[in-house]
Amino acid sequence: MIEWRIHDDADAMAKAVSNDVAGVIADALARQGHAAIALPGGKTPIAVIALLAQLPLDWAKVTIIPGDDRLVEEESPLSNVAMLRTAFQPTPAKIISLTPVIEEYRLAGDRADALLATLDWPLDLVWLGMGNDGHTASIFAGPDLEALLHAPADRRVMGVMPDPLPPEAPVARVTLTRSAIAASHAIRVVISGAEKRILLERALAEGAASALPIGRVLAGLEQPLIVHWCL
Repeated sequence: MIEWRIHDDADAMAKAVSNDVAGVIADALARQGHAAIALPGGKTPIAVIALLAQLPLDWAKVTIIPGDDRLVEEESPLSNVAMLRTAFQPTPAKIISLTPVIEEYRLAGDRADALLATLDWPLDLVWLGMGNDGHTASIFAGPDLEALLHAPADRRVMGVMPDPLPPEAPVARVTLTRSAIAASHAIRVVISGAEKRILLERALAEGAASALPIGRVLAGLEQPLIVHWCL
């Protein structure tokens, strides 16, 4: 089941998404006493995350990871985990990095996967964005796509080298695999703009046959999918 939540503008969407994510966290805390969530990088989430960090949750019992990250030092402006650490600095939330900076991206993915072994799986929430090329997290079309889509259930993170490299961030990455995303208790997709809505609608309609990575990642989900969108 796919539910579209349409918002009047970016401010309205930021408030709605922050409240939605907070509700998922609160439910997990009530159910099991702790919560673990994956949040995206990029520009769209910044306003949402700023609002989310201000909400009165039991943050000491919340663990946050980036759904993907670039293989850079945390001091780099390309680092997703650095953005999360800054946003949640006023809270006692635990932030776990996916990016032990190892030159060989496959080894970095192995190391990141091992670092997350201490988390209780599946995650309570995975929040995804989508690029203009239909990638989500760092699951891009290219030589690593099939491995990321068909990783076994116990392989939660893998290294990826986008081909071609995005000009705004021409570096290797680590990302959650499809199996880790699909197993999560709740999945949210947050996008804006008319072109991205058309692209996502196409990807969802095509499902597992889509040429767009996000269509294949979201195909066959067992849990409801909620999509937040504004123009």
